[in-house]
Amino acid sequence: MLETLRAEICRLNLELPRHHLVAWTSGNVSGRDAETGLVVIKPSGVRYEELTPESMVVVDLDGKIVEARLKPSSDTAAHLYIYRHRSDVRGVVHTHSTFATAFAAVGRPIRPYLTAICDEFGGAIPCGGYAKIGGDEIGREVVRAIGTSPAILMKNHGVFTIGRTPEEAVKAAVMVEDVARTVYYALQLGEIEEIPADEVARAHRRYVEEYGQGS
Repeated sequence: MLETLRAEICRLNLELPRHHLVAWTSGNVSGRDAETGLVVIKPSGVRYEELTPESMVVVDLDGKIVEARLKPSSDTAAHLYIYRHRSDVRGVVHTHSTFATAFAAVGRPIRPYLTAICDEFGGAIPCGGYAKIGGDEIGREVVRAIGTSPAILMKNHGVFTIGRTPEEAVKAAVMVEDVARTVYYALQLGEIEEIPADEVARAHRRYVEEYGQGS
C-alpha cells in the first residue's frame, strides 16, 4: 500500500541523521497521501540504518493502523492533529536538532536576524508553549502557534516543521538548524540588529517568486 510514498518517507527520514538533526532513534518524518488521505510515518524506536520502505507505518487520520509491521512513532497523534487541522500540509517533521532546540529550551523564538531567515521563513521562527508528549497536545500547540511559518520551536522539547510536501518539511527542518547555529554564534559576539519588517517581507516575496529555476 502507498509504495511510492513509503519509499519517499523512508528516504526523507534518512536525511535527518545525514544533516545531524537527530540522535539514535529520535525524530520522525511523515507524509499524507493526497488521494486517500492516509499518512505514512516512521516506526517507533527503530534505528535509522534499519529503516526500509516496508517498515514505514500507514495510518488513517484518526490514528487507526491501516498497514504496518511495526508500531508507529510515539509522535503520531501530534502529526495527525496537524494534518486534520491544516489541509494545506502534506509533510510533517519533528527533530531535536541541537542549536534550534537550545532556543526551544529557553522558550526563545529565532528573530529575523539573517536574510536566510527572511527567505525561508518570512519572519521570526516562533516558539510555542510547553505541551505534553504522547497525545495530540503538541499538535494542538503547533497549529495554534505556528502562524504562517513552516517551522516552530516547541518549548523544552524541539522542532516541528510542515510543508506542502514531505520534502518541503524536511528542507525547513534543515534550514531551522542552519540559521539557529549561525544566530547562536552571532549572539556570542554581541547584540544582533533585527532586519526591518518591510525588508523581511520584500526578501521573502523575492525568494518565493524568483528563486530557483521556476516551473
